[in-house]
Amino acid sequence: MSVQEAPKTSSGNCSHRYSPQANPFYCNAQMTPRLMKQFAQPRPQDMEMLREAMNRLQLSARAYDRILRVARTIADLDGSPDIQAIHLTEAISFRSLDRAGWGE
Repeated sequence: MSVQEAPKTSSGNCSHRYSPQANPFYCNAQMTPRLMKQFAQPRPQDMEMLREAMNRLQLSARAYDRILRVARTIADLDGSPDIQAIHLTEAISFRSLDRAGWGE
């Protein structure tokens, strides 16, 4: 996917789940906790993987929310209506890079 296609793809993929008229947010970062429960919940079998990563990396509740928001965005870009294990894995890897002091 090219950089020019990404904005069209992500906004187009979101429209089947929620719209600006129905919900007062423009991007996944603006989702309230209630909207997070509605739109950014992984499948039950993937929640266990997320819990293990949270414990292994000693991440906070704030990191949990950020991982879910990033995973939701990755799923949107992938055209997936649901957050899948691959989306969570990628989001967790980004958080792992932050924790490891990447780029120092």
